[in-house]
Amino acid sequence: MEAGYECEFYRERRLPPYVFAELNRLKHELRQAGHDIIDFGMGNPDQPPATHIIEKLAEVAKDPRAHRYSASQGVPALRRAFSRYYERRFGVDLDSESEVCVTLGSKEGLANLAQAITAPGDVILSPDPSYPIHMFGFLIAGAAVRSIPITSQEEFLCAMDIACRRSIPAPSAVVLNFPSNPTAQVVSLDFYSETIKLAKKYGLIVISDLAYAEIYFNGNPPPSILEVPGAKEVSVEFTSMSKTYSMPGWRVGFAAGSPRLISALSRVKSYLDYGAFTPIQIAATVALDGPQDNVTAIRRLYKARRDVLVESFARVGFDIPAPPATMFAWAPIPKQYAHLGSVEFAKRLLEATNVAVAPGLGFGELGDEYVRLAFVENAQRIRQAARACRKFFEPAAE
Repeated sequence: MEAGYECEFYRERRLPPYVFAELNRLKHELRQAGHDIIDFGMGNPDQPPATHIIEKLAEVAKDPRAHRYSASQGVPALRRAFSRYYERRFGVDLDSESEVCVTLGSKEGLANLAQAITAPGDVILSPDPSYPIHMFGFLIAGAAVRSIPITSQEEFLCAMDIACRRSIPAPSAVVLNFPSNPTAQVVSLDFYSETIKLAKKYGLIVISDLAYAEIYFNGNPPPSILEVPGAKEVSVEFTSMSKTYSMPGWRVGFAAGSPRLISALSRVKSYLDYGAFTPIQIAATVALDGPQDNVTAIRRLYKARRDVLVESFARVGFDIPAPPATMFAWAPIPKQYAHLGSVEFAKRLLEATNVAVAPGLGFGELGDEYVRLAFVENAQRIRQAARACRKFFEPAAE
């Protein structure tokens, strides 16, 4: 290859080596060798969507007209259905024309919003630990990211205030993700109210990722930041049908909030895609407007798996705090292995037990003392995984 063609490109250089790559390679090698891997590493739902949703997809797909280009911002029927959902769930009134945009999953929406609102050198505030797109979407767009530790709500707000006063240049946006992936932390509506006050004081855009709005276990549904009076002036909120309706491969998400931010996102998207396949969007409309029994059933399933996981692993010496929400447990690495860091711990656990977890370092520097476990294996497999781990923990505890 000629000189110059082997160098990394600008945006490629801004991305560090993928933390999960080595674990993924090891999982692949073990599977190729015939090992049965019990994989808690990826939040990939194992349940199908409700039957009526799939039937609507098939019905619409039979219409020859349904296979043409769709609408980048989302078909009007789906945007209206989403607006009705926000009214029912949060008491928030959304204009489906100017305050809602359908995205190809929340991940795509977040990345494209970053492209739409970010100039090279902008400072963005992002939680640590956090879902990788919250940080890297903005790094790809050319921003500098300043991490804010996720501790208590009060400490987070205090750190955000300090960052706004001391960062040069001043931050232009802050990313929130509650219930949090990976930590499962939840926040109150008062937290959002204080965030909006700070945003208006310092001229911040607030980006809220509410992908786990319907996966909660303590009886208190997580709030939306758009419930705060005046929040729509400075905020945009992303949600997804992936976990709520077990539709991860369908790639349907939403952005809602500030008309200015929705307009910017829609404009960028108009150059990049024609929207999701129309039958998928119509089926998603049926999901939002139709029976919600499946949403309740999914929530109960994850709660049951959470309880089995916490109980089973506690018996073998791996104490995992019970998360109040999401489909993940955020587990401190046991003291006898804490010196290894999350990547090496996850590798040794996988090699010794055929049990895969996600290293916390993949979610930020402050996650390196933790691993994340997703509730994507059934109860029998969870108990099997715990039994496989017994010998791994017992010798080190002696």
